[in-house]
Amino acid sequence: MKENKVLSTEVEELESNVEIIDSSVEDNLIDENDAVEEITDSKISKEKDSLDVEFVEDDNGNRRIKPMLDYEAISNTADVEVPPLLIDQVIGHEESVETIKKAAKQRRNVLLIGDPGVGKSMLAKGMAELLPPEVLEDVLVYPNGEDSNYPLIRTVPAGQGKKIVKANKANVKSGDEKKMMITMFATAAIFVLGILYQRIFEAIIAVLLVIFISMQIKPKSTNMAPKLLVNNGDKRFAPFMDATGAHAGALLGDVRHDPYQSGGLGTPAHERVESGMIHKAHKGVLYIDEIGTMSMKTQQELLSAMQEKKYSITGQSENSSGAMVRSQAVPCDFVLVASGNIQVLEGMHIAMRSRIRGYGYEVFMKDYMEDNEENRKKLVQFVAQEIKNDGRIPHFATDALDEIILEAKRRSGRKNSLTLRLRELGGLVRSSGDVAIEEGVDLVSAEHVITAKKFSRTLEQQIVDRSIVQRKEYSVFYSSGGKIGMVNGLAVMGDRSGIVMPIAAEMAPANSKNEGKIIVTGKLGEIALDSVQNVSAIIKKYTQVDISNHDIHVQFLQSYDGVEGDSASVSITAAVISAVEGIPIDQSIALTGSLSVRGDVMPIGGATSKIEAAAEAGIKKVLLPKSNMEDVMLEKKYEDMIEIVPIETIEDVLENILINGSKKERLIQKMREISGVVTSKVSTDAMNLSKPSHN
Repeated sequence: MKENKVLSTEVEELESNVEIIDSSVEDNLIDENDAVEEITDSKISKEKDSLDVEFVEDDNGNRRIKPMLDYEAISNTADVEVPPLLIDQVIGHEESVETIKKAAKQRRNVLLIGDPGVGKSMLAKGMAELLPPEVLEDVLVYPNGEDSNYPLIRTVPAGQGKKIVKANKANVKSGDEKKMMITMFATAAIFVLGILYQRIFEAIIAVLLVIFISMQIKPKSTNMAPKLLVNNGDKRFAPFMDATGAHAGALLGDVRHDPYQSGGLGTPAHERVESGMIHKAHKGVLYIDEIGTMSMKTQQELLSAMQEKKYSITGQSENSSGAMVRSQAVPCDFVLVASGNIQVLEGMHIAMRSRIRGYGYEVFMKDYMEDNEENRKKLVQFVAQEIKNDGRIPHFATDALDEIILEAKRRSGRKNSLTLRLRELGGLVRSSGDVAIEEGVDLVSAEHVITAKKFSRTLEQQIVDRSIVQRKEYSVFYSSGGKIGMVNGLAVMGDRSGIVMPIAAEMAPANSKNEGKIIVTGKLGEIALDSVQNVSAIIKKYTQVDISNHDIHVQFLQSYDGVEGDSASVSITAAVISAVEGIPIDQSIALTGSLSVRGDVMPIGGATSKIEAAAEAGIKKVLLPKSNMEDVMLEKKYEDMIEIVPIETIEDVLENILINGSKKERLIQKMREISGVVTSKVSTDAMNLSKPSHN
C-alpha cells in the first residue's frame, strides 16, 4: 500500500509537471503568434511607407515613369534653391554631418572611411567653412646673421606680411638706384680722366673693373629682406589644403637646391626655403585622401607636426640642399581630415590612427540612403547643385529628375534604397546635359538621360558589352536546348556590370580509391573556394550517391578576371547534380544565388546587373533568390525580354532548371522524401522534449 501511495504521488507530480510544460508551451506559442503578428504589422506598415516605382502610359501610348515627387512647387531645377554652405550641400549623411560640426567646433581631427565618390572630400571642405573664427597669420622667413643655414621665422597678422615684403622691396629698389647712380658717375669720371691723360685702354679696363665690383656689392637691405612663406591675406575662411598624393617635400616643406652655394654668388638660404601644405593649412584643414598609401616615415613626420603644432623646414627631396639649411619651427596648427576606404586602415601608422581616435572622431560613411520622399527631394537638390557647379549644362525638367531618381534606385543595389555614390551619378547628370546641348534645347528631358547612360558607361560595362558580343560569336555558352552538367551562372564585373558565367561539371573515376573530391578550376578566390565545400555537403545529402571513388571536376569557363564570392554556389550545385544524375539542364535559364549547407538559397548582390546581362545574352528566364526580388530595377527595354522566377531552396532550383523526364521526377521525389524525413525527425524530437520521462 505504501509503495502504491508513493507511485500515486509520483504520477500526480508528473501530471502536474506535464500541465506546467503544456501551459508553458501554450504561452510560448501565444507569444510567438503575437510576435509574428507584430512583425507582420510592422512589415505592412513599412511597405506602406516605402515608395514603389510605378509606370503610366501617356496619350500617345508611350510608357513613362509615374512622377516620383510632387513637383507642383518647381517646373525645373532652376527653381531649386542651392544652400550657400558646402556642409549643407552634403546629401544623405546626416550623422556624419553632425559629427563634422562637432569636430569643427572643437577643432578635432577626423578619419572618414567609405567608398569612393560618397562625399568625403566635400565634408572636409565643408568643415573648413565651419571652423571657429581665428586670427589668421602670415609667416615670414628672415636671414640669420649669425648662422645663414638657420633662417628665422616670424608671424604677423594676415595681410601684414605682404606689406612688409613690399616695403623691403621698395628699400631694395632705392638702394639699387643709388648704386647705379654711383656706378655711372664713377665710370663717367674714369672715361673723362682717360681722355684727358690719353689713357683710353687703361680707362676701359678700369670701367669694366668698377662695373664688376658694383655687381658683386649688394646693399645690406637686399640680403636682409624677408620672404613671405605663407600668405593668408586674401582668405575669408580658414584655409583648406588638399594634400592627397603630395610627396614629402610638398607636404612638409622643402629647401630648393642652389648650384652656386659658394663665392657669394648663391641665393641666400632663407630665399630657398619653401613652405609645405602643413604650414599653409595653419589654423585651417589639411585633407589627405588614401592616407594609408603615404610612406611610414612621412606619416611619422606628420604625426610630429600634429603633436607639436610646429615643424621646421629642411631638405626633403633628392634635389634639395639637405640638412645644411634648417629653419626655425614654422607654425602648423591644423585640423587633419584623413580619408580612404576600409583597406586604407592597413597602411595607416598605428600611432597616427591612435591620435585621431583619441583626439577626434572616426566616421564610417554609408553608400546608400533610404528611399523616401525627403531623400528624393535631396537628390533633386543634388542635381541642382551639379548644374550650378558645372555652369555649362542646362537645367533638368521634372521627367529627367524622375529618371535620375530611378537610376539612383538601380545603382543602390538594395531594396527601398537610393545610392550615395553621387560622384558617379553626377557624371550621368553632366552627360545628360551635354546631350541636351548637342540637340540645342534649353531643358534636359528623360530621353536625354536615357541616351546619356550609353555614353557614361564605365570601362567595365564597355568591356562586358564587348565580351557578350564575342561570346555570342564563339558560342561559349548556350541560350537554348539542354546540356548535362552545363549551367549558365551570373556574375558581376566591377561595380555594376553583369556577365554570364558558364559553369561545366563532369564526374570521373578518382585517381586513387576512397579519395574522391571536387576539383574546381577557373581562378577562384577564398570565399568562392569555401562555398564549393558547402556544395559538396548538399550533393551528399540529396543525391545519396557514393562519390568516394569519383572526382567531380567543375570549371568556370573564361573566368579570366577570377571569381570571388559565394553567389555561384547555387549554379555549381545544379551543374554537379546534373552531372551526377545524368539529367540535362535547360540552357535558356540562368541562375544566381548563395547556398547554405542546409540547401536554402540566400540573397546576393548585383541582382539587376546580372538579370540585364542574361537578357542581353538571349537568356529567357532567370532564377533569383526570393529575398532579392525587391532589389530588381530593370530598365524598360529588358522587362519584356526575360522572366524572373523566385527561388528559396535547392529543390526550387532543380524543379525549374532540370529538363522534365523520369530521372528528374525520381530525383525530386527523393529530395522531398529526404526533406520530409528531416522535418519529421525534427518535429518528433520537439515533441519528445515536451513529454516527461517515466523511467
